[in-house]
Amino acid sequence: MRSWLQDWTRDLVEPLVPHVSPGGARVRLGVNAALHDDTAAELEAYARPLWGLAPLAAGGGAFAHWPLLRRGLAAGTDPGHPEYWGEPGDEDQRIVEMAAIGFALALAPEQLWDPLDGCERDRVAAWLATALERSTTDNNWRFFGVLASLGLDRVGVAHDRAPVEARLDRLESYALGGGWYADGPTERRDYYVSFAMHFYGLLYATLAGERDPARAERFRERAAAFAPDFQHWFAAGGAAVPFGRSLTYRFAQAAFWGALAFAGVEALPWGVVKGYLARHLRWWRGRPISDPRGVLTVGYGYAQPTLAEQYNAPGSPYWAMKAMLPLALPATHPFWTAAEAPAPELEEVSTQPHAGAVLIRAEQGRHVVALSGRQHHAWVRHGADKYAKFAYSSHFGFSVPAGASGLEQGAYDSALALSDDGVHYRIRQEPFDCTGGDGWLYSRWRAASDLEVETWLLAEPPWHVRVHRLRTGRAVRSAEGGFAIDRDLPLLRDCGPGHARARGEPGLSAIEDLTSRPGGGGAADLTRQGRLVVALPGTNVLARRTLIPTLVAEHEPGEHWLACAVLGLAGAPGGWPAAPAVPDLTALLAADTPGGPPS
Repeated sequence: MRSWLQDWTRDLVEPLVPHVSPGGARVRLGVNAALHDDTAAELEAYARPLWGLAPLAAGGGAFAHWPLLRRGLAAGTDPGHPEYWGEPGDEDQRIVEMAAIGFALALAPEQLWDPLDGCERDRVAAWLATALERSTTDNNWRFFGVLASLGLDRVGVAHDRAPVEARLDRLESYALGGGWYADGPTERRDYYVSFAMHFYGLLYATLAGERDPARAERFRERAAAFAPDFQHWFAAGGAAVPFGRSLTYRFAQAAFWGALAFAGVEALPWGVVKGYLARHLRWWRGRPISDPRGVLTVGYGYAQPTLAEQYNAPGSPYWAMKAMLPLALPATHPFWTAAEAPAPELEEVSTQPHAGAVLIRAEQGRHVVALSGRQHHAWVRHGADKYAKFAYSSHFGFSVPAGASGLEQGAYDSALALSDDGVHYRIRQEPFDCTGGDGWLYSRWRAASDLEVETWLLAEPPWHVRVHRLRTGRAVRSAEGGFAIDRDLPLLRDCGPGHARARGEPGLSAIEDLTSRPGGGGAADLTRQGRLVVALPGTNVLARRTLIPTLVAEHEPGEHWLACAVLGLAGAPGGWPAAPAVPDLTALLAADTPGGPPS
Protein backbone atom coordinates (compact mmCIF):
# COMPACT_ATOMS: atom_id res chain seq x y z
CA MET A 1 0.00 0.00 0.00
CA ARG A 2 2.78 2.44 0.88
CA SER A 3 4.36 2.25 -2.54
CA TRP A 4 1.16 2.77 -4.50
CA LEU A 5 0.14 5.62 -2.20
CA GLN A 6 3.47 7.31 -2.88
CA ASP A 7 2.92 6.84 -6.63
CA TRP A 8 -0.65 8.12 -6.44
CA THR A 9 0.46 11.23 -4.55
CA ARG A 10 2.91 12.06 -7.33
CA ASP A 11 0.31 11.22 -9.98
CA LEU A 12 -2.21 13.61 -8.40
CA VAL A 13 0.23 16.53 -8.26
CA GLU A 14 2.09 16.10 -11.56
CA PRO A 15 -0.80 17.45 -13.71
CA LEU A 16 -0.58 20.76 -11.82
CA VAL A 17 2.96 21.50 -12.95
CA PRO A 18 2.05 22.86 -16.42
CA HIS A 19 -0.25 25.38 -14.72
CA VAL A 20 2.38 26.89 -12.42
CA SER A 21 3.18 30.57 -13.02
CA PRO A 22 6.70 31.64 -14.09
CA GLY A 23 7.68 32.56 -10.54
CA GLY A 24 6.27 29.33 -9.14
CA ALA A 25 3.93 30.99 -6.61
CA ARG A 26 0.62 30.72 -8.45
CA VAL A 27 -1.13 27.64 -9.81
CA ARG A 28 -3.75 28.71 -12.33
CA LEU A 29 -6.23 25.91 -12.95
CA GLY A 30 -9.18 27.81 -14.37
CA VAL A 31 -11.72 30.51 -13.65
CA ASN A 32 -12.10 31.29 -9.96
CA ALA A 33 -15.73 31.71 -8.96
CA ALA A 34 -15.14 31.47 -5.21
CA LEU A 35 -15.81 34.35 -2.84
CA HIS A 36 -12.10 34.97 -2.24
CA ASP A 37 -9.88 36.81 -4.70
CA ASP A 38 -7.92 35.22 -7.54
CA THR A 39 -4.57 35.58 -5.79
CA ALA A 40 -5.85 33.62 -2.79
CA ALA A 41 -7.30 30.98 -5.13
CA GLU A 42 -3.95 30.59 -6.91
CA LEU A 43 -2.18 30.36 -3.54
CA GLU A 44 -4.68 27.68 -2.54
CA ALA A 45 -3.80 25.59 -5.59
CA TYR A 46 -0.10 26.03 -4.76
CA ALA A 47 -0.41 25.16 -1.06
CA ARG A 48 -2.93 22.34 -0.82
CA PRO A 49 -0.85 19.68 -2.59
CA LEU A 50 1.64 20.15 0.27
CA TRP A 51 -0.72 18.19 2.51
CA GLY A 52 0.44 15.15 0.54
CA LEU A 53 3.87 16.17 -0.66
CA ALA A 54 5.25 17.01 2.79
CA PRO A 55 4.46 13.53 4.21
CA LEU A 56 5.84 12.01 1.02
CA ALA A 57 9.14 13.80 1.58
CA ALA A 58 9.21 13.14 5.33
CA GLY A 59 8.91 9.43 4.65
CA GLY A 60 11.71 9.39 2.11
CA GLY A 61 9.58 9.55 -1.04
CA ALA A 62 10.92 11.39 -4.07
CA PHE A 63 9.25 14.27 -5.89
CA ALA A 64 10.92 15.97 -8.81
CA HIS A 65 9.48 19.46 -8.45
CA TRP A 66 10.63 20.65 -5.02
CA PRO A 67 12.87 23.33 -6.63
CA LEU A 68 9.75 24.77 -8.30
CA LEU A 69 7.87 24.79 -4.99
CA ARG A 70 10.78 26.50 -3.22
CA ARG A 71 10.95 29.15 -5.91
CA GLY A 72 7.23 29.70 -5.50
CA LEU A 73 7.50 30.03 -1.72
CA ALA A 74 10.25 32.62 -2.06
CA ALA A 75 8.31 34.60 -4.68
CA GLY A 76 4.93 34.37 -2.97
CA THR A 77 6.27 35.80 0.29
CA ASP A 78 8.30 38.60 -1.31
CA PRO A 79 6.39 41.93 -1.33
CA GLY A 80 8.59 43.09 -4.18
CA HIS A 81 7.78 40.17 -6.45
CA PRO A 82 4.88 40.36 -8.94
CA GLU A 83 3.60 37.01 -7.67
CA TYR A 84 3.46 38.09 -4.01
CA TRP A 85 0.52 36.47 -2.26
CA GLY A 86 -0.24 39.52 -0.16
CA GLU A 87 -0.51 40.01 3.56
CA PRO A 88 -3.63 38.35 4.97
CA GLY A 89 -6.47 40.31 6.50
CA ASP A 90 -8.81 39.08 9.19
CA GLU A 91 -10.71 35.90 8.24
CA ASP A 92 -8.71 35.78 5.01
CA GLN A 93 -8.46 32.68 2.82
CA ARG A 94 -4.69 33.12 2.86
CA ILE A 95 -4.68 32.06 6.51
CA VAL A 96 -6.19 28.71 5.50
CA GLU A 97 -3.36 28.07 3.06
CA MET A 98 -0.70 29.29 5.51
CA ALA A 99 -1.60 26.24 7.58
CA ALA A 100 -0.55 23.93 4.73
CA ILE A 101 2.73 25.79 4.36
CA GLY A 102 3.38 25.67 8.11
CA PHE A 103 2.64 21.96 8.05
CA ALA A 104 5.08 21.46 5.17
CA LEU A 105 7.83 23.36 6.99
CA ALA A 106 7.23 21.21 10.06
CA LEU A 107 7.47 17.93 8.16
CA ALA A 108 9.86 18.64 5.29
CA PRO A 109 12.09 21.66 6.04
CA GLU A 110 14.94 20.00 4.14
CA GLN A 111 12.96 20.43 0.93
CA LEU A 112 11.15 23.71 1.44
CA TRP A 113 13.25 25.79 3.87
CA ASP A 114 16.88 24.72 4.13
CA PRO A 115 17.86 25.59 0.50
CA LEU A 116 16.49 29.17 0.84
CA ASP A 117 18.94 31.99 1.44
CA GLY A 118 18.82 34.19 4.53
CA CYS A 119 16.68 36.97 3.04
CA GLU A 120 14.22 34.48 1.61
CA ARG A 121 13.89 32.75 4.96
CA ASP A 122 13.27 36.05 6.71
CA ARG A 123 10.47 36.93 4.31
CA VAL A 124 8.85 33.51 4.58
CA ALA A 125 8.95 33.66 8.38
CA ALA A 126 7.58 37.21 8.54
CA TRP A 127 4.72 36.39 6.18
CA LEU A 128 3.81 33.16 7.97
CA ALA A 129 3.86 34.84 11.38
CA THR A 130 1.08 37.20 10.32
CA ALA A 131 -1.31 34.24 10.60
CA LEU A 132 -1.00 34.64 14.38
CA GLU A 133 -1.91 38.32 14.23
CA ARG A 134 -5.21 38.00 12.41
CA SER A 135 -8.64 37.00 13.66
CA THR A 136 -10.36 33.98 12.18
CA THR A 137 -13.81 32.46 12.09
CA ASP A 138 -14.75 30.88 15.40
CA ASN A 139 -14.43 27.26 14.29
CA ASN A 140 -11.71 24.92 12.99
CA TRP A 141 -10.04 27.98 11.41
CA ARG A 142 -8.47 28.68 14.81
CA PHE A 143 -6.14 25.76 14.12
CA PHE A 144 -4.54 27.47 11.11
CA GLY A 145 -2.39 29.82 13.15
CA VAL A 146 -1.41 26.86 15.33
CA LEU A 147 -0.11 25.00 12.28
CA ALA A 148 1.76 28.07 11.06
CA SER A 149 3.38 28.18 14.51
CA LEU A 150 4.42 24.52 14.26
CA GLY A 151 6.23 25.31 11.03
CA LEU A 152 8.00 28.27 12.56
CA ASP A 153 9.00 26.12 15.52
CA ARG A 154 10.55 23.47 13.29
CA VAL A 155 12.73 25.96 11.42
CA GLY A 156 13.79 27.76 14.59
CA VAL A 157 11.92 31.05 14.21
CA ALA A 158 10.99 32.62 17.54
CA HIS A 159 7.44 33.99 17.80
CA ASP A 160 4.80 34.91 20.36
CA ARG A 161 3.11 31.79 21.74
CA ALA A 162 0.30 33.62 23.53
CA PRO A 163 -1.96 33.72 20.42
CA VAL A 164 -1.31 30.00 19.89
CA GLU A 165 -2.33 29.13 23.44
CA ALA A 166 -5.47 31.24 23.18
CA ARG A 167 -6.48 29.48 19.95
CA LEU A 168 -5.86 26.05 21.42
CA ASP A 169 -7.89 26.84 24.53
CA ARG A 170 -10.80 28.00 22.42
CA LEU A 171 -10.56 24.94 20.17
CA GLU A 172 -10.74 22.62 23.16
CA SER A 173 -13.91 24.39 24.29
CA TYR A 174 -15.64 22.85 21.26
CA ALA A 175 -15.26 19.34 22.72
CA LEU A 176 -18.64 17.71 23.36
CA GLY A 177 -17.65 14.46 25.05
CA GLY A 178 -17.32 10.96 23.67
CA GLY A 179 -14.54 12.15 21.37
CA TRP A 180 -16.84 14.48 19.45
CA TYR A 181 -16.31 18.16 18.67
CA ALA A 182 -18.60 20.77 17.25
CA ASP A 183 -17.10 22.87 14.49
CA GLY A 184 -17.32 25.98 16.62
CA PRO A 185 -20.39 27.07 18.62
CA THR A 186 -22.81 25.50 16.12
CA GLU A 187 -24.89 22.37 15.59
CA ARG A 188 -22.55 21.15 12.85
CA ARG A 189 -20.89 17.76 13.38
CA ASP A 190 -19.76 16.83 9.88
CA TYR A 191 -16.47 15.62 8.38
CA TYR A 192 -14.76 18.72 9.77
CA VAL A 193 -14.79 16.85 13.08
CA SER A 194 -12.55 14.18 11.57
CA PHE A 195 -10.44 15.90 8.89
CA ALA A 196 -10.05 19.20 10.74
CA MET A 197 -10.58 19.13 14.50
CA HIS A 198 -9.09 15.67 15.12
CA PHE A 199 -6.61 15.80 12.25
CA TYR A 200 -5.03 19.06 13.38
CA GLY A 201 -5.20 18.05 17.04
CA LEU A 202 -3.25 14.89 16.30
CA LEU A 203 -0.69 16.85 14.30
CA TYR A 204 -0.22 19.14 17.27
CA ALA A 205 -0.01 16.22 19.70
CA THR A 206 2.77 14.68 17.61
CA LEU A 207 4.77 17.77 16.74
CA ALA A 208 4.37 19.72 20.00
CA GLY A 209 3.65 16.95 22.48
CA GLU A 210 6.94 17.24 24.34
CA ARG A 211 6.32 20.92 25.02
CA ASP A 212 2.60 20.58 25.80
CA PRO A 213 2.11 17.00 27.01
CA ALA A 214 -1.18 17.43 28.87
CA ARG A 215 -2.96 18.97 25.89
CA ALA A 216 -1.41 16.44 23.53
CA GLU A 217 -2.76 13.63 25.66
CA ARG A 218 -6.26 15.13 25.60
CA PHE A 219 -6.15 15.33 21.80
CA ARG A 220 -5.08 11.68 21.63
CA GLU A 221 -7.73 10.53 24.10
CA ARG A 222 -10.52 12.29 22.22
CA ALA A 223 -9.38 10.77 18.93
CA ALA A 224 -9.33 7.30 20.45
CA ALA A 225 -12.85 7.80 21.79
CA PHE A 226 -14.11 9.10 18.43
CA ALA A 227 -12.82 6.22 16.28
CA PRO A 228 -15.44 3.60 17.33
CA ASP A 229 -18.25 5.96 16.29
CA PHE A 230 -16.56 7.19 13.14
CA GLN A 231 -16.06 3.72 11.70
CA HIS A 232 -19.84 3.41 11.31
CA TRP A 233 -19.74 6.10 8.61
CA PHE A 234 -17.86 3.79 6.21
CA ALA A 235 -19.34 0.94 4.21
CA ALA A 236 -17.49 -2.37 3.98
CA GLY A 237 -16.30 -1.55 0.46
CA GLY A 238 -14.70 1.75 1.47
CA ALA A 239 -17.36 4.31 0.58
CA ALA A 240 -18.13 6.94 3.20
CA VAL A 241 -21.57 8.43 3.73
CA PRO A 242 -21.58 11.76 1.84
CA PHE A 243 -22.96 14.35 4.25
CA GLY A 244 -22.45 18.03 4.96
CA ARG A 245 -20.30 20.64 3.28
CA SER A 246 -16.91 20.48 1.54
CA LEU A 247 -17.54 17.12 -0.09
CA THR A 248 -15.24 18.20 -2.89
CA TYR A 249 -12.39 17.37 -0.48
CA ARG A 250 -13.32 13.75 -1.23
CA PHE A 251 -10.83 11.28 0.30
CA ALA A 252 -10.01 13.70 3.09
CA GLN A 253 -13.02 11.89 4.61
CA ALA A 254 -10.60 9.14 5.65
CA ALA A 255 -7.70 11.39 6.71
CA PHE A 256 -8.54 10.72 10.36
CA TRP A 257 -7.40 7.09 10.03
CA GLY A 258 -3.97 8.18 8.79
CA ALA A 259 -3.73 10.82 11.51
CA LEU A 260 -4.24 8.12 14.14
CA ALA A 261 -1.22 6.31 12.73
CA PHE A 262 0.87 9.49 12.54
CA ALA A 263 0.14 10.23 16.20
CA GLY A 264 0.61 6.62 17.33
CA VAL A 265 -2.97 6.29 18.58
CA GLU A 266 -3.99 2.64 18.20
CA ALA A 267 -7.69 3.37 18.73
CA LEU A 268 -8.50 0.19 16.78
CA PRO A 269 -6.08 -2.57 15.75
CA TRP A 270 -3.60 -1.25 13.18
CA GLY A 271 -4.84 -3.66 10.53
CA VAL A 272 -8.39 -2.30 10.97
CA VAL A 273 -7.23 1.32 10.82
CA LYS A 274 -5.18 0.57 7.72
CA GLY A 275 -8.13 -1.20 6.14
CA TYR A 276 -10.47 1.77 6.57
CA LEU A 277 -8.00 4.10 4.86
CA ALA A 278 -6.96 1.65 2.12
CA ARG A 279 -10.48 0.63 1.09
CA HIS A 280 -11.61 4.24 1.02
CA LEU A 281 -8.73 5.32 -1.22
CA ARG A 282 -9.24 2.37 -3.56
CA TRP A 283 -12.93 3.26 -3.81
CA TRP A 284 -12.00 6.79 -4.89
CA ARG A 285 -9.43 5.63 -7.44
CA GLY A 286 -12.27 4.13 -9.45
CA ARG A 287 -14.22 7.40 -9.68
CA PRO A 288 -14.17 9.96 -12.54
CA ILE A 289 -12.98 12.82 -10.34
CA SER A 290 -10.31 14.34 -12.62
CA ASP A 291 -10.65 16.34 -15.81
CA PRO A 292 -8.87 15.36 -19.07
CA ARG A 293 -5.74 17.18 -17.84
CA GLY A 294 -5.66 14.99 -14.74
CA VAL A 295 -6.64 17.88 -12.44
CA LEU A 296 -9.10 17.13 -9.65
CA THR A 297 -12.53 18.64 -10.31
CA VAL A 298 -14.97 20.38 -8.03
CA GLY A 299 -17.67 17.86 -7.16
CA TYR A 300 -17.95 14.57 -5.35
CA GLY A 301 -18.45 11.41 -7.44
CA TYR A 302 -17.81 13.35 -10.66
CA ALA A 303 -17.38 16.95 -11.78
CA GLN A 304 -20.46 18.65 -10.30
CA PRO A 305 -20.29 22.45 -10.05
CA THR A 306 -23.84 22.53 -8.66
CA LEU A 307 -22.53 20.93 -5.45
CA ALA A 308 -19.87 23.59 -4.82
CA GLU A 309 -19.84 25.87 -1.83
CA GLN A 310 -19.22 29.55 -2.36
CA TYR A 311 -15.65 29.10 -1.09
CA ASN A 312 -14.66 26.40 -3.60
CA ALA A 313 -12.02 27.54 -6.10
CA PRO A 314 -10.37 25.30 -8.74
CA GLY A 315 -7.63 24.20 -6.32
CA SER A 316 -9.95 23.46 -3.40
CA PRO A 317 -10.22 19.70 -4.02
CA TYR A 318 -6.55 19.20 -3.14
CA TRP A 319 -7.43 19.20 0.56
CA ALA A 320 -8.00 15.54 -0.27
CA MET A 321 -4.22 15.15 0.03
CA LYS A 322 -4.60 15.09 3.82
CA ALA A 323 -5.28 11.37 3.40
CA MET A 324 -1.60 10.91 2.50
CA LEU A 325 -0.33 11.74 6.01
CA PRO A 326 0.81 8.15 6.84
CA LEU A 327 3.47 8.48 4.13
CA ALA A 328 5.46 10.43 6.72
CA LEU A 329 5.87 7.21 8.72
CA PRO A 330 8.73 4.80 8.04
CA ALA A 331 7.99 1.56 6.28
CA THR A 332 8.66 -0.25 9.56
CA HIS A 333 5.76 1.46 11.37
CA PRO A 334 3.10 -1.06 12.50
CA PHE A 335 0.51 0.78 10.39
CA TRP A 336 2.43 -0.31 7.29
CA THR A 337 3.56 -3.73 8.49
CA ALA A 338 0.12 -4.83 9.75
CA ALA A 339 -1.93 -6.94 7.37
CA GLU A 340 -4.93 -5.01 6.07
CA ALA A 341 -7.99 -6.23 7.98
CA PRO A 342 -11.50 -6.29 6.50
CA ALA A 343 -14.16 -4.05 7.94
CA PRO A 344 -15.20 -5.54 11.27
CA GLU A 345 -18.75 -6.70 11.87
CA LEU A 346 -20.58 -3.85 13.56
CA GLU A 347 -24.05 -3.59 15.03
CA GLU A 348 -26.81 -2.80 12.55
CA VAL A 349 -27.81 0.40 14.36
CA SER A 350 -25.46 2.94 15.93
CA THR A 351 -27.07 5.87 17.73
CA GLN A 352 -24.71 8.86 17.89
CA PRO A 353 -26.32 11.65 19.94
CA HIS A 354 -23.55 14.22 19.50
CA ALA A 355 -23.97 14.02 15.73
CA GLY A 356 -27.77 13.90 15.99
CA ALA A 357 -27.55 10.81 13.81
CA VAL A 358 -28.52 7.15 13.70
CA LEU A 359 -26.37 4.94 11.46
CA ILE A 360 -27.91 1.86 9.82
CA ARG A 361 -25.75 -0.90 8.31
CA ALA A 362 -27.33 -3.28 5.80
CA GLU A 363 -26.20 -6.13 3.56
CA GLN A 364 -23.24 -7.08 5.78
CA GLY A 365 -22.08 -3.49 5.75
CA ARG A 366 -22.28 -2.97 1.99
CA HIS A 367 -24.70 -0.09 2.52
CA VAL A 368 -24.69 2.52 5.29
CA VAL A 369 -27.49 5.02 5.89
CA ALA A 370 -27.20 7.98 8.25
CA LEU A 371 -30.49 9.31 9.58
CA SER A 372 -30.10 13.01 10.40
CA GLY A 373 -32.14 14.75 13.07
CA ARG A 374 -30.61 18.00 14.31
CA GLN A 375 -28.07 19.50 11.93
CA HIS A 376 -28.44 22.45 9.60
CA HIS A 377 -26.30 25.07 7.90
CA ALA A 378 -27.98 28.18 6.57
CA TRP A 379 -24.86 29.86 5.16
CA VAL A 380 -23.49 27.36 2.64
CA ARG A 381 -25.10 26.82 -0.71
CA HIS A 382 -27.71 24.02 -0.53
CA GLY A 383 -27.21 23.81 3.23
CA ALA A 384 -30.61 22.21 3.84
CA ASP A 385 -29.85 19.47 1.31
CA LYS A 386 -26.39 18.79 2.74
CA TYR A 387 -27.45 18.61 6.40
CA ALA A 388 -31.20 18.50 6.97
CA LYS A 389 -32.51 15.76 4.69
CA PHE A 390 -33.80 12.74 6.56
CA ALA A 391 -31.27 10.19 5.30
CA TYR A 392 -27.83 10.07 3.65
CA SER A 393 -26.55 6.95 1.91
CA SER A 394 -23.09 5.55 1.15
CA HIS A 395 -24.50 3.91 -1.99
CA PHE A 396 -27.13 6.37 -3.26
CA GLY A 397 -25.65 9.64 -2.01
CA PHE A 398 -28.04 12.58 -1.87
CA SER A 399 -29.16 15.29 -4.26
CA VAL A 400 -28.98 19.07 -4.47
CA PRO A 401 -31.47 21.16 -6.46
CA ALA A 402 -30.83 22.36 -9.98
CA GLY A 403 -33.62 24.93 -9.84
CA ALA A 404 -36.72 25.98 -7.92
CA SER A 405 -39.53 24.79 -10.16
CA GLY A 406 -41.05 21.36 -9.77
CA LEU A 407 -39.98 18.04 -8.36
CA GLU A 408 -37.56 17.35 -11.20
CA GLN A 409 -35.49 20.47 -10.52
CA GLY A 410 -35.73 20.19 -6.75
CA ALA A 411 -34.56 16.55 -6.62
CA TYR A 412 -36.19 15.97 -3.21
CA ASP A 413 -34.75 12.59 -2.32
CA SER A 414 -34.88 11.69 1.40
CA ALA A 415 -37.07 14.70 2.15
CA LEU A 416 -40.67 15.77 2.65
CA ALA A 417 -41.23 18.70 0.30
CA LEU A 418 -44.26 20.97 0.77
CA SER A 419 -45.81 23.36 -1.75
CA ASP A 420 -48.70 25.79 -2.15
CA ASP A 421 -48.77 25.61 -5.93
CA GLY A 422 -47.19 22.28 -6.88
CA VAL A 423 -44.26 24.12 -8.41
CA HIS A 424 -42.26 25.72 -5.59
CA TYR A 425 -41.42 23.38 -2.71
CA ARG A 426 -39.69 23.72 0.66
CA ILE A 427 -38.05 21.01 2.74
CA ARG A 428 -36.79 20.84 6.31
CA GLN A 429 -34.13 23.51 6.67
CA GLU A 430 -33.57 24.34 10.34
CA PRO A 431 -34.92 21.67 12.71
CA PHE A 432 -35.55 22.61 16.33
CA ASP A 433 -36.69 20.90 19.56
CA CYS A 434 -34.45 18.05 18.41
CA THR A 435 -34.14 14.94 20.51
CA GLY A 436 -33.73 11.21 20.08
CA GLY A 437 -33.00 7.89 21.64
CA ASP A 438 -31.87 4.40 20.81
CA GLY A 439 -32.49 4.07 17.08
CA TRP A 440 -34.79 7.08 16.66
CA LEU A 441 -34.70 10.86 16.11
CA TYR A 442 -37.27 13.63 16.51
CA SER A 443 -37.43 17.23 15.31
CA ARG A 444 -39.85 20.01 14.54
CA TRP A 445 -39.54 22.29 11.55
CA ARG A 446 -41.48 24.96 9.70
CA ALA A 447 -41.97 25.41 5.99
CA ALA A 448 -43.99 28.60 6.62
CA SER A 449 -45.41 30.48 9.59
CA ASP A 450 -48.63 28.43 9.42
CA LEU A 451 -47.04 25.19 8.20
CA GLU A 452 -45.28 23.14 10.88
CA VAL A 453 -44.13 19.53 10.85
CA GLU A 454 -43.03 17.15 13.57
CA THR A 455 -40.85 14.34 12.21
CA TRP A 456 -39.82 11.03 13.76
CA LEU A 457 -37.17 8.87 12.08
CA LEU A 458 -36.89 5.25 13.19
CA ALA A 459 -34.24 2.68 12.24
CA GLU A 460 -35.75 -0.64 11.12
CA PRO A 461 -32.80 -2.29 9.33
CA PRO A 462 -32.51 -2.47 6.42
CA TRP A 463 -35.46 -0.05 6.25
CA HIS A 464 -36.09 3.19 8.03
CA VAL A 465 -39.51 4.55 8.93
CA ARG A 466 -40.55 8.19 8.82
CA VAL A 467 -43.56 9.59 10.66
CA HIS A 468 -44.76 13.17 10.27
CA ARG A 469 -47.45 15.20 11.97
CA LEU A 470 -48.31 18.00 9.59
CA ARG A 471 -50.21 21.05 10.84
CA THR A 472 -51.17 23.49 8.10
CA GLY A 473 -53.29 26.62 7.88
CA ARG A 474 -53.45 26.35 4.11
CA ALA A 475 -54.01 23.72 1.45
CA VAL A 476 -50.68 22.16 0.54
CA ARG A 477 -49.21 19.47 -1.63
CA SER A 478 -46.58 17.08 -0.34
CA ALA A 479 -43.92 15.01 -2.06
CA GLU A 480 -41.80 12.59 -0.01
CA GLY A 481 -38.80 11.03 -1.69
CA GLY A 482 -36.85 7.85 -1.12
CA PHE A 483 -33.27 7.32 -2.31
CA ALA A 484 -32.29 8.58 -5.75
CA ILE A 485 -31.22 5.65 -7.97
CA ASP A 486 -29.01 5.72 -11.07
CA ARG A 487 -31.24 5.62 -14.15
CA ASP A 488 -28.46 5.26 -16.71
CA LEU A 489 -28.77 1.48 -16.37
CA PRO A 490 -31.98 -0.49 -16.97
CA LEU A 491 -34.40 -0.50 -14.05
CA LEU A 492 -37.53 -2.43 -13.25
CA ARG A 493 -39.99 0.29 -12.26
CA ASP A 494 -43.21 0.02 -10.29
CA CYS A 495 -45.40 2.75 -8.86
CA GLY A 496 -49.03 3.12 -7.89
CA PRO A 497 -51.22 3.89 -4.90
CA GLY A 498 -49.03 3.86 -1.80
CA HIS A 499 -45.72 2.83 -3.35
CA ALA A 500 -42.91 3.74 -5.73
CA ARG A 501 -40.00 1.38 -6.46
CA ALA A 502 -37.10 0.80 -8.81
CA ARG A 503 -34.48 -1.93 -8.94
CA GLY A 504 -31.75 -3.15 -11.23
CA GLU A 505 -27.97 -3.22 -11.41
CA PRO A 506 -27.69 0.11 -9.51
CA GLY A 507 -29.49 -1.46 -6.54
CA LEU A 508 -32.99 -1.16 -5.14
CA SER A 509 -34.85 1.95 -3.96
CA ALA A 510 -38.37 1.82 -2.59
CA ILE A 511 -40.77 3.96 -0.59
CA GLU A 512 -43.95 2.44 0.84
CA ASP A 513 -46.79 4.52 2.27
CA LEU A 514 -47.86 3.35 5.73
CA THR A 515 -50.35 6.10 6.47
CA SER A 516 -53.47 4.50 5.04
CA ARG A 517 -52.73 0.92 6.07
CA PRO A 518 -54.65 -0.64 8.96
CA GLY A 519 -53.28 0.79 12.19
CA GLY A 520 -51.50 3.54 10.33
CA GLY A 521 -53.38 6.29 12.10
CA GLY A 522 -54.00 8.41 9.01
CA ALA A 523 -57.24 9.56 7.45
CA ALA A 524 -59.08 6.64 5.91
CA ASP A 525 -59.37 8.34 2.53
CA LEU A 526 -55.71 9.37 2.30
CA THR A 527 -53.51 7.20 0.15
CA ARG A 528 -50.43 8.86 -1.20
CA GLN A 529 -49.79 8.17 -4.85
CA GLY A 530 -46.48 6.71 -5.95
CA ARG A 531 -44.48 8.51 -8.59
CA LEU A 532 -41.03 8.01 -10.11
CA VAL A 533 -39.52 11.49 -10.44
CA VAL A 534 -36.93 11.92 -13.19
CA ALA A 535 -34.55 14.36 -11.54
CA LEU A 536 -32.56 16.79 -13.63
CA PRO A 537 -29.02 15.61 -14.45
CA GLY A 538 -26.18 16.65 -12.20
CA THR A 539 -28.24 16.83 -9.01
CA ASN A 540 -27.10 13.66 -7.22
CA VAL A 541 -23.59 13.53 -5.74
CA LEU A 542 -22.85 9.98 -6.97
CA ALA A 543 -24.99 9.29 -10.05
CA ARG A 544 -25.24 11.80 -12.86
CA ARG A 545 -28.85 10.97 -13.79
CA THR A 546 -31.32 9.59 -11.26
CA LEU A 547 -34.86 8.48 -10.59
CA ILE A 548 -36.46 9.25 -7.22
CA PRO A 549 -39.28 7.02 -5.91
CA THR A 550 -41.71 9.52 -4.41
CA LEU A 551 -45.10 9.64 -2.67
CA VAL A 552 -47.34 12.63 -3.47
CA ALA A 553 -50.57 13.87 -1.90
CA GLU A 554 -52.75 16.94 -1.32
CA HIS A 555 -53.79 18.14 2.14
CA GLU A 556 -56.53 20.49 3.26
CA PRO A 557 -55.94 22.91 6.16
CA GLY A 558 -55.74 21.04 9.46
CA GLU A 559 -53.69 18.26 11.02
CA HIS A 560 -52.48 15.23 9.08
CA TRP A 561 -50.39 12.19 9.97
CA LEU A 562 -48.07 10.72 7.34
CA ALA A 563 -45.90 7.64 7.59
CA CYS A 564 -43.74 5.70 5.19
CA ALA A 565 -41.06 3.04 5.09
CA VAL A 566 -37.97 3.62 2.95
CA LEU A 567 -35.50 1.03 1.68
CA GLY A 568 -32.25 1.24 -0.22
CA LEU A 569 -30.12 -1.78 -1.08
CA ALA A 570 -26.81 -1.90 -2.92
CA GLY A 571 -27.85 -5.23 -4.38
CA ALA A 572 -31.07 -5.87 -6.26
CA PRO A 573 -32.83 -9.02 -5.04
CA GLY A 574 -35.73 -10.42 -7.00
CA GLY A 575 -39.15 -9.19 -5.99
CA TRP A 576 -39.97 -6.41 -3.57
CA PRO A 577 -39.11 -6.89 0.12
CA ALA A 578 -41.99 -6.49 2.56
CA ALA A 579 -42.11 -3.22 4.47
CA PRO A 580 -41.81 -3.22 8.26
CA ALA A 581 -44.83 -3.10 10.54
CA VAL A 582 -46.81 0.09 10.76
CA PRO A 583 -45.88 2.11 13.86
CA ASP A 584 -48.68 3.00 16.26
CA LEU A 585 -49.00 6.67 15.53
CA THR A 586 -51.48 7.27 18.32
CA ALA A 587 -48.69 6.51 20.81
CA LEU A 588 -46.92 9.63 19.65
CA LEU A 589 -49.70 11.82 20.98
CA ALA A 590 -49.81 9.93 24.27
CA ALA A 591 -46.05 9.91 24.85
CA ASP A 592 -45.06 11.33 28.23
CA THR A 593 -42.08 13.10 26.66
CA PRO A 594 -42.67 15.26 23.55
CA GLY A 595 -40.93 13.60 20.68
CA GLY A 596 -40.85 10.21 22.36
CA PRO A 597 -40.61 7.21 20.05
CA PRO A 598 -43.64 5.30 18.80
CA SER A 599 -44.26 2.12 20.75
